[in-house]
Amino acid sequence: MDSNNLLKQLLMIGIGTTSLVAEKIREVSEEWVKDGKLNSDQAKNFADELMKQIKSEQENWEAQMQRQLRNLLQDIGVPRQTEIDELRGRLDRLERQVRDLENKLWR
Repeated sequence: MDSNNLLKQLLMIGIGTTSLVAEKIREVSEEWVKDGKLNSDQAKNFADELMKQIKSEQENWEAQMQRQLRNLLQDIGVPRQTEIDELRGRLDRLERQVRDLENKLWR
């Protein structure tokens, strides 16, 4: 299971969705300007505020997805990078000790 790839795919889906929403917001606000419901400044402010809200919610969603993915990986027993690094360090020390003992035996 490639968790980084899964997370990247989820983020790309979110980015793509946000782009589509931004385009629709622009279209709607331009239509309201044409219809005389809003002036161009109001339409721009409306679109800016709505996009700011969407981006904030997207950041919250991304953080929540990262937490859930981290918890899932922990639940199924996938070690964290720090744990792997610690084990590599221990393995290096043990290999060094074995080499030292072998050298002492063959002298």
